[in-house]
Amino acid sequence: MSSSDIFLGEVIGTAVLILLGGGVCAAVTLRRSKAMGAGWVAITFGWGFAVLTAAYISLGLSGAHLNPAVTVGIAVQSGEWAKVPAYFAGQLLGAMIGAALVWVSYYGHFLAHLTHREVVGGPGAQTTAAADRRRSDAPGPVLGIFSTAPEIRNPVQNLATETIATVVLVLAILTQGLTEGLALSGTGVLVTALVVVGIGLSLGGPTGYAINPARDLGPRIVHALLPLPNKGGSDWGYAWVPVVGPLLGGALAGVLYRLAFA
Repeated sequence: MSSSDIFLGEVIGTAVLILLGGGVCAAVTLRRSKAMGAGWVAITFGWGFAVLTAAYISLGLSGAHLNPAVTVGIAVQSGEWAKVPAYFAGQLLGAMIGAALVWVSYYGHFLAHLTHREVVGGPGAQTTAAADRRRSDAPGPVLGIFSTAPEIRNPVQNLATETIATVVLVLAILTQGLTEGLALSGTGVLVTALVVVGIGLSLGGPTGYAINPARDLGPRIVHALLPLPNKGGSDWGYAWVPVVGPLLGGALAGVLYRLAFA
């Protein structure tokens, strides 16, 4: 496949991935959404279905990496790095487009949520906490729709969690024969989606399981740029963890595959 096909496929696929994945986070989080409060299980299955849909759409164009960690894992295992920049560029741009589409789709709900008295401060609200969010780079009240944040902020643990979870994801993909010249099948796409659900249920609790640098960085950039009132900070102090951890996990999965399965 050509670099242009790879770029286009990754832009489209990753945009759909973030639109549906970020969409379920918005549905569960935002006031006056019919799914508000649906909980973690809804989010994990929503992201699994997002992977399933996005991978089916982009499979024929780019092979449906949709994730720099997957691209790195395949490159480490195969030794083929020439097309990695096209994958990375498409994934980041697609993630930003997908995040912007979530904002468009839930525009009224973002405004209703971010102008609610509990967010802006008012009678009965946690005024001090709301003001602290506005003054700092701490995660804002809707940042979780766009990117991840840990429940316990410990960079070493958070990095380890993201690395371990990504090793599981990329190893599950590599063992389907991608590095042996075989195309990911429809069944393989389904298996990968179920693996993402499993990771979310089992390992998603500590950090929100980014397991994908583009999925976290692209929407975080969009959050920082969007004209949302009272949105709070984009938490750039944490942003390196969901980038470095998954990239490290993807590379480790590629090495492990070469040692154990090649």
